[in-house]
Amino acid sequence: MAMKPADLARQKGSKIMGQMKQERGAPRPGAAPVLERREQRKLDQAAGLVPFAVKLDQRLVIQLTALAASRGQSMTEVVDELLRRGLGIPPD
Repeated sequence: MAMKPADLARQKGSKIMGQMKQERGAPRPGAAPVLERREQRKLDQAAGLVPFAVKLDQRLVIQLTALAASRGQSMTEVVDELLRRGLGIPPD
């Protein structure tokens, strides 16, 4: 029995989504090894880091991302530095 065109499209879409999920989880060549969430959480806690979510203007996030990429730093490092400077707190 032949499949309906809508069923074929749905099946193809789910196949593509599955491939995208696999690619997202695959490590990039030359990238640092990805730590499991628990391991990363333990390292962050040992370093005194606390998760802190905020909502920012999209243009600001784009600028922060570009700044972090140009410096080769993480977003956490860049935001930490900028907040410390803005509050007049000396760097660690």
